[in-house]
Amino acid sequence: MDVNLAVLIDGDNIPSAPVKEMMEEIAKYGNPTIKRIYGDWTNPKLGKWKNVLLENAITPIQQYGYTIGKNATDSAMIIDAMDILYSGKVDGFCIVSSDSDFTRLATRLREAGMHVIGIGEKKTPNPFIVACDKFIYIEILKNQSDENGSETAKAKSTKSSNVDLISPQVLKLISTTVNDLADDDGWAFLGDVGNLLQKKQPNFDSRNYGFQKLTPLIKSTKMFEVEHRESPKGRFKLIYIKSKE
Repeated sequence: MDVNLAVLIDGDNIPSAPVKEMMEEIAKYGNPTIKRIYGDWTNPKLGKWKNVLLENAITPIQQYGYTIGKNATDSAMIIDAMDILYSGKVDGFCIVSSDSDFTRLATRLREAGMHVIGIGEKKTPNPFIVACDKFIYIEILKNQSDENGSETAKAKSTKSSNVDLISPQVLKLISTTVNDLADDDGWAFLGDVGNLLQKKQPNFDSRNYGFQKLTPLIKSTKMFEVEHRESPKGRFKLIYIKSKE
């Protein structure tokens, strides 16, 4: 069954450059049946967005800034999100913003049984990140675009400050998660490990550390044994991991 998603973008808070990569990323999780971007389109700062809206079939919603210092865009997005929720037309939401003002919205949507994906820059405050089921950094999508572009860009992006180091805290998170799921012999199915990592830390993403998938990230740590097992259905190998003694 297709998962229908409502994509709501905070135009005042998000750069327009990676919109193509954002929409491709969102398509991995469902069908974006509603795509709206909010902002004051009389403001020249939003000019760059206008060029990409038609190409990506995103509907601009005009929201005037009635008062200096108050963000009317946030209120408009929140009101629309609740209207969409009660319409029953979607199974989940993608909130594109780096603004912690959407923390309560994300929490409320999840309380209603919605799957909530957040997309924002690395400056996004942690409360909004943990309020989502999954949170994706825009910087990582930019890196991917560079890597697909050319070998030179790829070489630059490997050294990019956008790629995080695998810290001791991350290693501990992975190790603890493997132990949480391990059978009596210490083996855990990698698919379950990835799902639990996501629940524990919504912004956990192997791409944050320069790996396209979780398997090469796990292998790079040299902390785990990796075993490929035959699938009962026979199509794919199942990957299991175990902490080294």
